[in-house]
Amino acid sequence: SNADESHREKSTKPMSPSRFSSLPKDIVWQVLARVPKRSYPLLACASKNFRLLVRSPEIHKIRSLLRKDSLYICFMDKTNRPQTPHWFTLRRAENNPLENEYVSVDLAFPDHDESNASIIAYGPEIFFICGAHVHSSNLWVFDSRSGQFRRGPSMNVTRMYKSVGLVGSKIYVVGGNMAGDIQAESFDLKTEAWEPAPSLEEEMTWLSAATVSLDRKVCALMLVGACAVCYDTRDGSCTEFKIKIEEWWKTGACVIDNVLYVYYGRPGLMWYDTKMRVWRVVTGLGDLKKVRSVGMVEYYGKLAVLWKEHSGGATKEIWCRMISLERSEDGISGTAEESSQLLGSVPRCFRLHRVLSVSD
Repeated sequence: SNADESHREKSTKPMSPSRFSSLPKDIVWQVLARVPKRSYPLLACASKNFRLLVRSPEIHKIRSLLRKDSLYICFMDKTNRPQTPHWFTLRRAENNPLENEYVSVDLAFPDHDESNASIIAYGPEIFFICGAHVHSSNLWVFDSRSGQFRRGPSMNVTRMYKSVGLVGSKIYVVGGNMAGDIQAESFDLKTEAWEPAPSLEEEMTWLSAATVSLDRKVCALMLVGACAVCYDTRDGSCTEFKIKIEEWWKTGACVIDNVLYVYYGRPGLMWYDTKMRVWRVVTGLGDLKKVRSVGMVEYYGKLAVLWKEHSGGATKEIWCRMISLERSEDGISGTAEESSQLLGSVPRCFRLHRVLSVSD
């Protein structure tokens, strides 16, 4: 009957965001914790309530129990030329989801001509965009679930000394094309296709110590000069902002919830206020040990800070400490966990190169 058909139509309609978020929070958290983390930025745009839900500590606690996230940590062996990478993972232990386990990973990069590719993590996959010290257009993809590499589609042009950033569901590659015909291009992670990106308004050097994505821009923290050069993925315009004069490139840099954090040797952890265009110290971390050669990344909603300490002899220790961050009208404050965790030891010749957050 028409009444039955009407009932079926109503019952098959997808639940609206408002109806979903009106469910008991325990159920909402359990559901959202199983949604791929790469979808969280889209959910955060749906409503203020969704933004609060996907950023809540409860979500990350459940994801931790489910062992959804892990860190991939890359060291470079300085004694070899070219330097050779060595990979480790940090993930929740199977028998105790509140503890981390730190293990070596056999991640043998198949491109022997490229030892220092640009690296981007998206979901459970790690993308290696070649073209650092040699011209290349190669793309390789490592699946953390299977532990296997696969060859991805090649870029439209060969590049060298470029910057790479993740904006939304696209990987942007900027600069490094000597011919200059395609200055920037993007790789759509959904269609797995390369396409030209908006041309740069002016020619710039994109040789950088680190690259981050901020406000839909790819920002290269430059090796030369105390500045960050930013490429706007929407129109190709380029801007820059100042960074501190210290040897900042030996420290960590990462973006969490569209806020840029950089660890400096003297003042410690700082964040960049894009509205005020000034650097500000993250307060509340007076007891955080002043260290150098820091790696930083988001891990279960907290900032994971990794550093090295020489233990004497031929090895050095790798330590980690988790920091909770909270933003208010006064700025950003941090709360560090009571103790640091000794992850393990590596040969003294290993240099901390990159830390990536990988999630299901």
